[in-house]
Amino acid sequence: MRAAPTLLLVVLASAVLWAQTTAVDSSAVAGMERKLRHIESNAALPQPDQTPTELTEPEINAYLASGQVKLPAGVRSVHLEGQTEAVTGTARVDFDQLNAGRRSYNPLLSVFSGIHDVVVVAHAHGAGRQGFVQVDSVSLDSVEIPRFVLQLFVEKYLQPKYPNIGLDSRFALPDRIDTARVGAHKLEITQK
Repeated sequence: MRAAPTLLLVVLASAVLWAQTTAVDSSAVAGMERKLRHIESNAALPQPDQTPTELTEPEINAYLASGQVKLPAGVRSVHLEGQTEAVTGTARVDFDQLNAGRRSYNPLLSVFSGIHDVVVVAHAHGAGRQGFVQVDSVSLDSVEIPRFVLQLFVEKYLQPKYPNIGLDSRFALPDRIDTARVGAHKLEITQK
């Protein structure tokens, strides 16, 4: 199932997604596809090879830009940057499209309309076949959004479509992935 490891990459960036144009590097896309096939085939083995698989930031970003990942409506130009145990994601988000016509009369949620450059900073890792993401901050057009307003947004707009997503998320890792470590410009996974 090709989408599962890809979904992991997107979720590790925290449901979450944000703004910068990336030219598609076909060799990086091919490298990512090769590694995803390896992860899938390794998971099918009775005893998977536990040698870590390293997904580089250029491969991940090229793959996201290639159209291979189905992003939510209204989310464009996703770019991820990894640092030790942290991911910064940027995207251009059309909240009217993302919210699919669902309106809120809560004035605190009015900021989530129109088109904005969004930056999400999250801590992420995987251990014991579980993925963990903690959203540290979200900024719209360089203005940080208070956590309680983010929680309202998640409850109103994201959780009806994606019930397991929150500001602090825990989820099963696919393809027998046991650990996932975000490092400087890379994601290293181990299967068991």
